[in-house]
Amino acid sequence: MLGVCLLFVGIVLINNGACTLMKVPPRSAAVMNIFTGGLSLIINVLGLIQGNWYAAGTGLLFCFTYLFVAVVDIFGLDDRPFHIFSVFVAVNAGIFGTVEGITGCAALGITPDIRWAVIWYLWALLWGTSLLALLKKDTGKLVPVLQIAEGVVTAWVPGVMMLLAAW
Repeated sequence: MLGVCLLFVGIVLINNGACTLMKVPPRSAAVMNIFTGGLSLIINVLGLIQGNWYAAGTGLLFCFTYLFVAVVDIFGLDDRPFHIFSVFVAVNAGIFGTVEGITGCAALGITPDIRWAVIWYLWALLWGTSLLALLKKDTGKLVPVLQIAEGVVTAWVPGVMMLLAAW
């Protein structure tokens, strides 16, 4: 199920970055966030039912990210609560990158794979850009370009590889 979820995480990141660069109204861009957040919710609730706590817990960070973006954009809400959530997720992404990529965790059956360290650390970087937004720092085109690049490198390509059993 991770490959399916990553495929859609890839397109939502690419979509969000491209829509920002093209100045697409946020309400229009929110549609893909709803689809991806909803799909992720279903996949991760199934994971919870199956007892896959770690996979579901980490997956729900993505789910709530995209649903949070959609709700903020659709209703034109203050985005600071989203940025606070994102900084929280960035810290956790750093922890998960270390566990999945470097130390492993025998209790969870996680064998270290450096690819996951790189992916989680890149996600931490992207989520971490929310700290700049909270500090009212102008990032210019950094965030949308990072979204597109990470959508391809950390989600779309690994998702396709997993679906093709090449990961």
